[in-house]
Amino acid sequence: MSDAQVGLLMATPLIIIFAVMLHRMGVLRATGTITAVTMSVVIAAVLFFTQ
Repeated sequence: MSDAQVGLLMATPLIIIFAVMLHRMGVLRATGTITAVTMSVVIAAVLFFTQ
């Protein structure tokens, strides 16, 4: 596993946690949270498998 893949595995959960916390604080709506989580997972998966 390359350094970039390890970085993706570490950064993606942090992005998801951050989005959920922003939702709980009332900053993001549910649709924004779902979009942020979905897109971060999709982007991470694409980058992970193309590395």
